[in-house]
Amino acid sequence: MGVLSEIALLPLAPVRGVVWVAECLRDAAERETCHPSVVRARLAALNEALESGAIGPEEFDREEDRLLDLLERGTTPRG
Repeated sequence: MGVLSEIALLPLAPVRGVVWVAECLRDAAERETCHPSVVRARLAALNEALESGAIGPEEFDREEDRLLDLLERGTTPRG
């Protein structure tokens, strides 16, 4: 970028900074919630909830499918 465009875009610097921070937070949250070990732990807790009767089979199937999708996405290389 040239000097003139930098000067013209200077008032937008705080907005660009906020967007950058928001993107970093989103990426960190995705890494933490979609990490395979976290998803496996959630699957184990889900299985325990089913065995204890805290949830029904329909809810278990629905949540298990969602977690397995997360696990599959987390282990697939992103291109």
